[in-house]
Amino acid sequence: MDFMAIFSVFIDDGCIVCDACEEAAPDIFEVTEDTCFIKPDARLDGGYDRNIGKSGLKPDVVSSLSDDIFDAADACPVDVIIVVEGTGEEVPEAAEEAAPEPEVEIVPEESVEITGDDLESLLTAGDRTMSILFGSQSGNSEELAAKFAKQATDYGLDAAVHDMDGFDLSALPGMKRVLIICSTWGEGEMPDNAEELWLQASSDSAPNLSGVNFSILALGDTSYEFYCQSGKDWDDRLQHLGATRLLDRVDCDVDYDSSAAAWAIDALAVMAAVDGSGQFHENQVEAIKDRVSGAAAAGAAGEDGFTVPETAAEVIQAEISIFRYDPVSATTGKDTWVCALPGHMSVLESLRALKETHDGTLTFRDGPSDDPATAISVNGRLILPGSVRLDSVAPIRDGGLRLRIEPLPSFDVVRDLVVDHWPLERGRESSKPWMVAATREGADTAQGVVGTMDPSTADILHSITDFCSAPLLHSCSDATPHSEAYLGPAVLARTWARINDPRSSESSIVGMQDVMDSKEGIKAETDLASIRRQNGSARIIADALLDARTSTLSRGGFNGRHGKHVWWYSWSVKSSGRVNDTVIYRQVLGPMGLLGNLFSGVTARMVFGFTRTGGNVFNGMLGMLAPPAGIGKMPKQFNSSVDHHHEVVAIFNEVDGRF
Repeated sequence: MDFMAIFSVFIDDGCIVCDACEEAAPDIFEVTEDTCFIKPDARLDGGYDRNIGKSGLKPDVVSSLSDDIFDAADACPVDVIIVVEGTGEEVPEAAEEAAPEPEVEIVPEESVEITGDDLESLLTAGDRTMSILFGSQSGNSEELAAKFAKQATDYGLDAAVHDMDGFDLSALPGMKRVLIICSTWGEGEMPDNAEELWLQASSDSAPNLSGVNFSILALGDTSYEFYCQSGKDWDDRLQHLGATRLLDRVDCDVDYDSSAAAWAIDALAVMAAVDGSGQFHENQVEAIKDRVSGAAAAGAAGEDGFTVPETAAEVIQAEISIFRYDPVSATTGKDTWVCALPGHMSVLESLRALKETHDGTLTFRDGPSDDPATAISVNGRLILPGSVRLDSVAPIRDGGLRLRIEPLPSFDVVRDLVVDHWPLERGRESSKPWMVAATREGADTAQGVVGTMDPSTADILHSITDFCSAPLLHSCSDATPHSEAYLGPAVLARTWARINDPRSSESSIVGMQDVMDSKEGIKAETDLASIRRQNGSARIIADALLDARTSTLSRGGFNGRHGKHVWWYSWSVKSSGRVNDTVIYRQVLGPMGLLGNLFSGVTARMVFGFTRTGGNVFNGMLGMLAPPAGIGKMPKQFNSSVDHHHEVVAIFNEVDGRF
């Protein structure tokens, strides 16, 4: 019988983490730092990855969420959500209903013999699957698991991420390669999602794991007595059950990024050195690391040892649509070209080719590959076109790709892809970015007296300002297109670095804090998520801007429209679920206003749902005359969902974190 139109859905290469799919179908899709995963609750196999294996969706998910899945696929700007349509007939309802198959003698998979430089055979032959299990209370372990699963493809591994919650322990003995990433909760306890699996694994009925190769990454906090205890428990238990530890456990403190990344390099290499039969080839581990890092191919080739090998990719069919603007006639549009270009060509080189061979009037900023002024938007992704290859900017399907090239948002367009950077420069000038140094101690060296700085402080300051292009970072913000006065994240990130620079004088710090606290400063930023998802360095910058915003609000005592107003406002919103003027003018009175709601009828109206229906909460002058009078305190408001009140939501998401 046909009981479902969708059999499966998976994510192809090229996801730009735009959040469109998660907004359309939050029960199916979850956007990670660099791609999108299909949630385990929606899948028959319970996996947590891009579902490249096309595992079927659960029947109840298909019957209730098919429209959402199709909406998400239609909303994807780069068309990487692939819906596999089918029927229930393709999925057998029970194993016993399947037709009996003739008995076949099972021949064990032979060990891959690795000799000399036969590394390619090891990384491609036989079973290359690897399982990553995560136990997570706050999401850190889950995030690392998703990140390392993506990196595993570079090692010739097909990684699947599994939530420990609901994982079938009986499936573990059949896995040759297993990585476990687990945090510790409370006083040495397992995180909630790992508790049930741990009880099964620590019981007397736990299966033998003699064919399993494993390594453990433990997350914890050294301020607690039982530091990384959960990871230690898993490490001991797997060894006790007969599993083979290929790499010693690594215990990570709260600043886990660097140590976790180092563990992943070693762990993925040793797992890649396990062949299809489960045999570990220790002598190939360093060769695998060299292959992944590019060190093996870094040397010059040729008989003379100095011939640099050519780097080339196959020719691909590219359909390139480019935004066009003519300032003389004030007309806009787009031109589309279909042409064959080598995949290794950069986006900037393709623009040059189109200008030379098709349209000499095509206008864009040209320069070196890392020129910050050349930044543009390609398929909604902000890039430096000289640093990005054609075959990596969008997914290639049927030997071709589609590109939509547009100018940077947040700036006025001069012509075609050229934008006016002057507002950014004017904002930078108004922030007075020059260094006014303080008197400080120095070290007497052979070159003279030199100022010193703690290395960790210097590293933090450099990372805050380590962005490839100020115009690109400025355009990452969702606020800059709507506010010409807002200085933008590029200017404010440098200002925040100057404020925290021990070389800055006290008087200059006060001036820069005034810039940060002004209405054109950090309080004008609505949402740091759009900045965070650009790349690794942007995440550091977003965290720095969050610290800057917290500092600004704290310095002002949470007063004014962006502080006290929103601080008390959250409590009313949490109670009612709606934004309305009857509640909003009371919250400016703080706790007294909240108590006043009990005696003014506001609480009763919320309890009986009047503020949830979208009806008229403000009836004439009722809201302004009801005690305590709010005349002159607040403007007339409207009854709308909190999700659409972006200023309130964004500020509390970043400042409070519990809204």
